Amino acid sequence: MKVSLSITGNMTDYEAATAFIGEWGRFQQEVFFLLCMSIIPNGFTALSIVFLADTLPHRCLIPAHVNLTAAWRNSSIPLEADSPSGTLVPSKCARYKLQDVLDFSDRGLLPGLDVNLSHVSTEGCLDGWEYDRSVYISTIISEWDLVCDDRWKNPLTSSIFFCGVLSGSLVSGQLSDRYGRKNVLFVTIAIQTVATFLLAFSQSWVMFCAIYFIVGLGAISNYVTAFVLGAEILGQHVRPVFSTAGVSIFFAVGYMLLPLFAFFIRDWRMLILGLALPGFFCVPLWWYIPESPRWLLSQGRVEEAEAIIRNAAKKNKIEAPSVIFSPLQIELQSDQRKAYNICDLLRSPNIRWLSITLWLVWNTVAIGYFALSLNTSNLHGNVFFNCFLSALVEIPAYTLSWVMFRWFSRRLSLSSTLFMGGLFLLLIQLVPANQIFLAITLEMMGKFAVTTAFAIVYAYTAELYPTVLRNTALGTCSMVSRVGSIIAPYFIYLRSYSVSLPYILMGSLTALVGLLSLLLPDTRGMPLPDTITHMQRFPGCCQKKPNTLTQVEENENPAERKSLVVQ
Repeated sequence: MKVSLSITGNMTDYEAATAFIGEWGRFQQEVFFLLCMSIIPNGFTALSIVFLADTLPHRCLIPAHVNLTAAWRNSSIPLEADSPSGTLVPSKCARYKLQDVLDFSDRGLLPGLDVNLSHVSTEGCLDGWEYDRSVYISTIISEWDLVCDDRWKNPLTSSIFFCGVLSGSLVSGQLSDRYGRKNVLFVTIAIQTVATFLLAFSQSWVMFCAIYFIVGLGAISNYVTAFVLGAEILGQHVRPVFSTAGVSIFFAVGYMLLPLFAFFIRDWRMLILGLALPGFFCVPLWWYIPESPRWLLSQGRVEEAEAIIRNAAKKNKIEAPSVIFSPLQIELQSDQRKAYNICDLLRSPNIRWLSITLWLVWNTVAIGYFALSLNTSNLHGNVFFNCFLSALVEIPAYTLSWVMFRWFSRRLSLSSTLFMGGLFLLLIQLVPANQIFLAITLEMMGKFAVTTAFAIVYAYTAELYPTVLRNTALGTCSMVSRVGSIIAPYFIYLRSYSVSLPYILMGSLTALVGLLSLLLPDTRGMPLPDTITHMQRFPGCCQKKPNTLTQVEENENPAERKSLVVQ
């Protein structure tokens, strides 16, 4: 008598049962494109702070009612060395003491001739600032004077948004695993849209940040949920296209439209209202996007799952069999129902080391991606063109991610793109200061590589985790990565100390994590796992014998024992 275990049985049961509907019929096409369209507003939202919080050129305000001669009014601002060029420019945060300047003016003295300006006392901008409005009508920086002593509020604004993203990553995965992918998707789309609309009516910086936190929470929640929903509905051959090129390219489309909106709408309040509008067009999608049949089966809701599959067959003009899911499959799915949570990502050595490694990868990729994206306003040249260029390089990056995901090892694809991205960023510090366009080219190549890695790691993570934990795992990975996105604005803030310092730190981290990712197991050609016991093994973790189950695995998956076949 010989005992054997079909390791891939549960993983392929669903795909085998639904294979009759095909891979790319009308049903799959609708799901693919409608879910991708729901991603477009995320491209607006995630990086809109580039324009909402861009710092206008500014200097201390000299009140119009102060009676100064033209010579003293033009010389009332001291000069200081600009970094990194070292050229002398008017100070942004200081002016000569107004009472002294007024006295010199009344006495008819001339600046630089009769008065040595280096001996004149200075003071802060006691009467506020005047802004150069040649590019923007207003931003939140000019609205609430977030400059000089309050300039720390600028990166904090972005960080608060990403704190919302972190919170959304934490709760959305568990909510959608409990209440369904579709319900959470549309609730969070509504939260993002309404909060973005209300953002335009903020009366203070604190109010803006509070609402912006909610925008971040809704944005990441619907992105991750749409990603998982598509990965679970679409078939094995279409899934990599959706997971890499599909959602990512539509995100990039939204990102590319952002500078177009900002170019024509130069006031930050009106810009936000324009960016909120597309979210309202997602409402009709409720009647066209179905719930995940995989999730319904995991909840024991077999009739609803069968109804969706039969509707898919009808749309694809295929006759469905009388019985789609066998009684044994239903019984197995029913037995596998168990409340999983974030603690299960650390419960066993295999999933623990896998999760820790992925968390490090996600965190570093987020630092690189968002720091480089937020840095576009600091690059030489037109801010709108630079932002568009930063978005444009994502299209070939996402296309390359699909090509690599389709024909190459997942592990090597992720590792190589991370390492090359880090290398490009490290090379920037070697470029002479006068070679501006070469530096921008290297930065865009680094952004290209990091963006490719970001698309790959999303799809790769979805394939590594089982159905019972997939959304929770993706949400948790996204949550951990937001630690990186929260501190990413402060990487850019380091420019005030050294222009090359952000690139040295980002390049080193990215290259090192690229090497670390070589430890991850490969999933190319493998069906999606449905249970924890069917996950790929992390190097160094004990591989269980193919014909036995440990006591812990039996306790976690009592249904697994029913797949033992006695021959």
